[in-house]
Amino acid sequence: MKNIVVLSGAGMSAESGLQTFRDANGLWEGHDVLEVASPIGWQQNKSLVLDFYNKRRAQLLKVQPNKGHYDLVLLENKFKVNIVTQNVDDLHERAGSSHVLHLHGELFKVRSTKNPSFIYDWKTALNLGDCGKDKAQLRPHIVWFGEDVPMFNVAIETVQDADALIIIGTSMQVYPAANLVYYIKNNIPVYFIDPKPSINKNSFPNLKIIAENASTGVEKVVTELIG
Repeated sequence: MKNIVVLSGAGMSAESGLQTFRDANGLWEGHDVLEVASPIGWQQNKSLVLDFYNKRRAQLLKVQPNKGHYDLVLLENKFKVNIVTQNVDDLHERAGSSHVLHLHGELFKVRSTKNPSFIYDWKTALNLGDCGKDKAQLRPHIVWFGEDVPMFNVAIETVQDADALIIIGTSMQVYPAANLVYYIKNNIPVYFIDPKPSINKNSFPNLKIIAENASTGVEKVVTELIG
């Protein structure tokens, strides 16, 4: 085994104090997700969207990686490890993981509304009137509902090269990210870590379900893989 790929979702960061994307009512911090995470929502109320992400950004500054994040770093002592995350936080990077691909964007980055390739690091409040070098309003560097996922093809190539797959804290119900599991090679080990696993035990030939939080479940998988 040479290459391990990790797919992580909101449950990976929940133990650090970051709330999961949506609650049982489909709301995100009391908002309909389309109000704060869609091009239509942006056009209808830019101030609301900016305020929403400013609060998320401020919250992220106050939290730290949890044990699950740090345990994944240990795998890099023995294997090539690529993390494909649905999370927009930087907790994997802060813990020390070297190769992290963000499918849905990054909270500590913003980009031009005119030129999407103009991307800037940003850890403070983003306000109306804040512009990039092209003089266009900046927006959160987040993939909203209805937008393309620009890194998806890269994620497919990453998953196809995996000798083992670890899935952590995701319902695997958000698309297209949920489709990534169907690009793995036949018969590789698949570990699914989630306290409420939403996967059938017969989904993959070599599937092992660990019905635990990231902080304890990741440690068990890492221990098994490192031997």
